[in-house]
Amino acid sequence: MDIKQWWTKLSPETQEWLTANNGDSVSIPSNMVTEIRAAGGSVIADPWWIYHIGPAGFSLSDAATDWIEAVANGEDPDAS
Repeated sequence: MDIKQWWTKLSPETQEWLTANNGDSVSIPSNMVTEIRAAGGSVIADPWWIYHIGPAGFSLSDAATDWIEAVANGEDPDAS
């Protein structure tokens, strides 16, 4: 499932954390990884939005970072 399909299923707190830490070199905490998976995000089937997978979670790719930044700015990340 694509990020735009599971993003709205995340809790506001998780969306806020991902937005606030967007572009940081920190791994997403494991409890948020669990929430993303429950919302339909797969760390295996949809690797374009993943940069790094490690024991503490995963980091988002530059493309995912740009997508979240656009959403946080009230923009349509899919507009051409």
